[in-house]
Amino acid sequence: MDATPETLAAAITIDGERASRVAMSGTAVELLQKLWLKHGPLMFHQSGGCCDGSSPMCYPAGEFITAEADILLGLFEVPGCGPLEFWMSKEQFNYWSHTHLSIDVVAGRGSGFSVEAPEGKRFLIRSRLVDGFRPAS
Repeated sequence: MDATPETLAAAITIDGERASRVAMSGTAVELLQKLWLKHGPLMFHQSGGCCDGSSPMCYPAGEFITAEADILLGLFEVPGCGPLEFWMSKEQFNYWSHTHLSIDVVAGRGSGFSVEAPEGKRFLIRSRLVDGFRPAS
């Protein structure tokens, strides 16, 4: 695998925007590289549900079907792996439209549906308010 960056920003995927909405920590990149070797290409989806639905869920690419109710917030190029999409439900995006999101990793077991669950770690979102972002149309 390539060297792990301290922070990896996603490419902008929303027309008219000039700043990335989502990034991931170096720890998240390292875990994704490990998971990529086991599962192949991956994707994230951030829903707005309760419980684990409020955590970013990592799936094999294409296993979670996205539709018009979802928005592609960013596209990561994971070093040594390939492209990884970060999706969010549009309904949730309307609440978080003024935030920058950072994917991080903490110890503990997350959802059984997210591929990191057996690793004893879970992905989580850290957010900060940002001026200038606009709600989804």
